[in-house]
Amino acid sequence: MLNVIQTEHIIASLVFSLLGIIILVVSFIIIDLLTPSALWKEITERKNLAVAFLAGSFMLSIAIIIASAMH
Repeated sequence: MLNVIQTEHIIASLVFSLLGIIILVVSFIIIDLLTPSALWKEITERKNLAVAFLAGSFMLSIAIIIASAMH
């Protein structure tokens, strides 16, 4: 009988997911350091919706790049 779920595939998926999340967080930190003001402070304290949209679109675009590179 064919074993559909193999532990190697699950472990590989978890490793790649963790690696993708780490790369995404590191890239957000780098972009936060490169911008003139602190993005996280603008989003949380000042409730700047435009900066939140900018950060969200950046995170989405980096996530798409990471997913296509890992695929």
